[in-house]
Amino acid sequence: MDEELLREAVQWVTRIVEILGISIILIGAVVALARFLLRLDTTDDRIACLRSNLGRAILLGLEFLVAADIINTVAIKPTMDSVLVLAGIVLIRTFLSWSLEVEIEGRWPWQRAAAERDRGG
Repeated sequence: MDEELLREAVQWVTRIVEILGISIILIGAVVALARFLLRLDTTDDRIACLRSNLGRAILLGLEFLVAADIINTVAIKPTMDSVLVLAGIVLIRTFLSWSLEVEIEGRWPWQRAAAERDRGG
């Protein structure tokens, strides 16, 4: 009975974290669109801001979705199949996050330190 209660609690926690991730993406999209529509900048600046804000919301939401997958897989007797599925999901979402980060920042993550040094001095 204790194991069943734990399994149910983990499922609820997983669902809550998934809902948080989805909510972050949805709210972020609405806020990004509202900021886009209310800005009076040039078209290029508005589009760049929209893409950046939307990308950041997606990145944050993906982090929550990955956390939910990890909680769901690790908390309840992980099998080799569930761990392999988790590895695939994390790999795909990591690639997607990386792609979004490159799109938002306009450079590879390892180039960030050099860019900050150039800006600072």
